[in-house]
Order: sequence, then C-alpha cells, then structure tokens
Amino acid sequence: MLKVGLTGGIGAGKSEVSRLLVEHGAVLIDADRIAREAVAPGTPGLAAVVDAFGADVLTADGGLDRPRLGSIVFADPEKLAVLNAIVHPLVGARSRELEAAAAQDAVVVHDVPLLTENGLAPLYDLVIVVDATPATQLDRLVRLRGMTEDDARARMAAQATREQRREIADIVIDNDVPLDALRQRVTEVWDDLTHRAREPRTAAADDRPRRDGAE
Repeated sequence: MLKVGLTGGIGAGKSEVSRLLVEHGAVLIDADRIAREAVAPGTPGLAAVVDAFGADVLTADGGLDRPRLGSIVFADPEKLAVLNAIVHPLVGARSRELEAAAAQDAVVVHDVPLLTENGLAPLYDLVIVVDATPATQLDRLVRLRGMTEDDARARMAAQATREQRREIADIVIDNDVPLDALRQRVTEVWDDLTHRAREPRTAAADDRPRRDGAE
C-alpha cells in the first residue's frame, strides 16, 4: 500500500485532482467528507460543536449551518482551533478505519485540506500539493463558489501559505493550467505513484520518496 497525502489551498482545485486520481484507480479517503459526516445531525460531533459555539450555528432543521460557522471560525484563529480540536480526532479515527479496509496493493490518497497546517506530512509515504496562485484561488472562490471577497480572503489567510505547502511537497501539481493540461499532469503523477507502489520500501526515515516538482 502506498499512502499519499493530497493537499492544497482552498480554491486551488484539489478536488478535481482527487477526482482524476480516482479515475485512474486510487482509493480516496476524503477528510472533508468525513468531517461533514462527523457533525451530521444526531452525532456526538455536532453536539460538541453546539456546546462550543451555541445553537446559532444550527439551521432550522437542526443541521450545521456551515456558512454561519465558517464566518465565525475563519475570522478568529482561537475559535478555529476549538473547532479543529472537536473535528480532527473524529476525522483521524474514521480515516484510519477506511485505510485499513483498502487492499494491500492499493494507492490510497488521503485528501486532507489542512495537512500542512497540522504537520501531518510524516504520516504519508509522500505528499502531493495542488498549487495555484492566490489570485487564482480568490477568483475561483468568488466566481465559482459565490463567496464574498472578504470571506474568501479570510479563509485563505487561515491556511498555510503557498510557500509553506510547497516546502512539504514531494510532488507539486500546477493547477493554473487548462483542464487538458491538468489531466496530462495527473496521468504522469499516477504513473509515478504506481511505480513507487511496486518498489520495496523500508520504515527508515530517509526512505521518503524524492521531491518532484517542489522548489
């Protein structure tokens, strides 16, 4: 099994890259999706969020009002840390369950938005960073997701910088390119991943794969 950490800044296009990797045969473990499940109505996770932030973060039908909660936590690092302390352990436990269920020869891609911020790179055999300029990220968040510019900038500022993400990358995928070029790059990366998956690996710390595309 090859364990891959996939990350990138909000609006960088990480979800498109993960979708393309799945098309090639990757087993995807999506931290965002697991996080949503962890705070679904009736879960202990949602109860903990309400205890921490109040009933105002609930919708009329009892679900989590994500835009409301986002506007609170992404403007206040301390409140964001409180939310992360609730959600991250739940996501980690479920991710380990799903990984254990994958085939031994699988390429398992962990889609983790805050991989850099939480120092998770050592958990994976290698890390892929989907990279885009801040201007591209901002444009996508405002134009495609309907965020206000202030909200988009606050969410970007709450994450690691572009340079910090690239520092922990073994492979960088540039997503300031047309979709056809992105598809070609992901195919190249997939060929690399399957090659690495066939190589014998040891537990030695210096056995992490080489950096490819990181600057």
